[in-house]
Amino acid sequence: MEFEHRSVLLQETIQSLHVKPDGVYVDGTLGGGGHAFEVCSRLGKDGKFFGIDQDAAAIEAASARLEPFKEQVTIIRSNYCHMREILREHGVGRVSGIVLDLGVSSYQLDTAGRGFSYREDAVLDMRMDQRQTVTAKDIVNTYGEKELYEMIRDYGEDKFAKNIAKHIVKERETREITTTGQLAEIIKHAIPAKVRMQGGHPAKRTFQAIRIELNQELDVLKNSLEDMAGLLEPGGRLCIITFHSLEDRIVKQQFKKFEHPCTCPREFPVCVCGKKPKGYVVTKKPILPKEDEIEENKRSKSAKLRVFECTKQQSSHIQNRE
Repeated sequence: MEFEHRSVLLQETIQSLHVKPDGVYVDGTLGGGGHAFEVCSRLGKDGKFFGIDQDAAAIEAASARLEPFKEQVTIIRSNYCHMREILREHGVGRVSGIVLDLGVSSYQLDTAGRGFSYREDAVLDMRMDQRQTVTAKDIVNTYGEKELYEMIRDYGEDKFAKNIAKHIVKERETREITTTGQLAEIIKHAIPAKVRMQGGHPAKRTFQAIRIELNQELDVLKNSLEDMAGLLEPGGRLCIITFHSLEDRIVKQQFKKFEHPCTCPREFPVCVCGKKPKGYVVTKKPILPKEDEIEENKRSKSAKLRVFECTKQQSSHIQNRE
C-alpha cells in the first residue's frame, strides 16, 4: 500500500511557523512529508530542512516527495527524542522552527498488516518502528491483570478498564491472543451491550492505550519538549499537533511552564529561583480544524495545534512579582 497521510491543520501550521527562506526547520514526525513539502517550498537556497521519522515506509515516501528540494533536505530514520543529537551531528545548534504531528498516521491505520486498527483482522503489532522487537502481542499476552488495567485506565481513559483487563487475562488461559480481531472481540464482550450501542467502537480506547504503551509515546513527548524548546533560536517556533487529551495536556502544561518557570512561593516579592522564561505561548487556546477540513477528513476532528515562540530571556518577566 502506498504511504498516504493527509496532513491535518496544514495551512494553520505553516502560517504559525513563519517560515524564513534562510531558516533551519525540523519535522520530528515526518510521515508522508505533507508539512515538510510546504515548509521546503518556502525555503531559499540557504535554508535547511531536517525530517525525522521512525517508520521506514514514511522515510521512503517522504524522500520521494521531497526530491525537488534535495539540496536543502536531510532525512533521518530515528525517533524525534534524539533530535538534539541528530542536529549536533549535522553541525546545527539552533533552529528556526520545529513541527510535531503526533499520533498514528492514516497509512499505519489503514495498512492492516501493521496491526494498529481494530477494524481489520491482522497480527497484533502496532510498532511505529519495526526495528523494535517487542510488539502489541507481547504486551497483551505478558502483562499482568493489574498492569493491563492501569495501562487501559491511564492511556485509554476507559471506565471499563478493569473488566477489559480481566477478560483479556481470562482469554489467555485458553489460547494466546495473536490478532487484532481476536482482541477486539474480547473487548467487545467486556463492555455492556447498552454502552456498545451508544458511541464509537468499543475497542478504540484499549487499542490507543496499547499503542501508546508500546511506543512510549507520552514519555517520549514529555522528555523531549525541554530539548526542543532549547533548540529554538530567538523568534523560533515549536508547533505541535495532538490528537487526544493526554498528549494535549502534556504540551499545554509544558508550554505554560516554559512561559512561567518561576517556582518561588507567591508571597516572595521578587524571584530568587533564577528560572527565566524561554518565550511565550502563541496559542492561548489551541487552533482547531475548520468545519470543511473535518468534513473532508474525519480523523482531523480531534486535532489541536499549540504554538510556542522562543524569545530572548526576559528577566523583567520574573524579577518583579506583584
